[in-house]
Amino acid sequence: MKYTKWNFMMLVLGIIIYIIDLTVDLWVSVRFFHEGQYVFGAVTVSFMLFGTLVVQCFSYSWFKGDLKKAGQESQHYLFLLHCLQGGVFTRYWLALKKGYCVTFKYSNKTNNIMEEQIDPYKEVIDGVTDLSMLRLFETYLEGCPQLVLQLYIFMEHGQANFSQYAAIVVSCCAISWSTVDYQIALRKSLPDKNRLSGLCPKFAYFCYKLFTLLSWMLSGVLLLLLNVKIALFLFLFLWFLGIMWAFKNQTHFCSSMSMEFLYRIVVGFILVFTFFNIKGQNTKCPMSCYYTVRVLVTLGLVIVFWVCPPPIFNSDYLIVVNITIALSLFLGIIFLIVYYGNFHPNISEDKKPDEVDGKSVQRDCRMRYFLPDEVDGKPVQRDCRMRYFLME
Repeated sequence: MKYTKWNFMMLVLGIIIYIIDLTVDLWVSVRFFHEGQYVFGAVTVSFMLFGTLVVQCFSYSWFKGDLKKAGQESQHYLFLLHCLQGGVFTRYWLALKKGYCVTFKYSNKTNNIMEEQIDPYKEVIDGVTDLSMLRLFETYLEGCPQLVLQLYIFMEHGQANFSQYAAIVVSCCAISWSTVDYQIALRKSLPDKNRLSGLCPKFAYFCYKLFTLLSWMLSGVLLLLLNVKIALFLFLFLWFLGIMWAFKNQTHFCSSMSMEFLYRIVVGFILVFTFFNIKGQNTKCPMSCYYTVRVLVTLGLVIVFWVCPPPIFNSDYLIVVNITIALSLFLGIIFLIVYYGNFHPNISEDKKPDEVDGKSVQRDCRMRYFLPDEVDGKPVQRDCRMRYFLME
């Protein structure tokens, strides 16, 4: 494992995007309240609180687990920091501090001495991977609903102020960045997994996620414009199905039942927007079913909206939105096929045995990787902190 200057710069860029995203969300909510749009302001704040509270819960739980594993008692200041919504900033500070040390200060001689006790690169990479997971949670719990809300307001009124335009652009950047960054960080933290390296795989994965998410969100906005109650019912129904899928797969991500229950709720929420492998199984069949249903539902919504457009909706927007949805869906599926057919790192791992030169592969990273429960009929040993993770 190596942590390069490029990785450090990406971490700096990540916290800049995080701060900008948070600032724009606060700006939009204040603007709504100032203009007397209390419902939109309350919904915006609710999305922010829901996302950040869930993230703080997981962050504190992981800190407690790390301290317990190290034989230390839980520190009260950590609980206070997370109550003040400072858990993610604390993790960013620690990651930046350690990342700067291993990137710019450690000499090769120092590294060799340190590796006899603890690998400083691995410690930094594990911390960055934790951050990537937390950012992924917050992105889908807060960023995706926020983007749908801003698009709904824009399409309903036909215009938006500068803060709403900023919120739409920043949300798109945050969602795209966190999704790709998570996939890169997770694979980098697993020494026995191939990296998501090269520009083409990253670009294909980015476009696959971006276009499928865009088409689905615009479809959801169309349904909101037709009937808010039906749209909320569909969303809750899909969320319920996602939670049931997580329970069916019997995920074992957290050490406590309460946190595991929260994790499955979060997984169900994420599955409303995009597909993730939640237990390391062969995902060819589930993913095919997921996106087949996605295509049918999206096309159905477009047809219904075209046949029965709401009277308040501008006909010029109707053509543009429908073309955007259809084109985004088509491009998203094309990039999905291209990525999994040509660029997915596991393509070269399909025939890789679980042992190398007769020795078991050591997987003691903090992220409990996503592999099937058995390899060649033998249980896979998972001796790292996070047993199961979202990984495709």
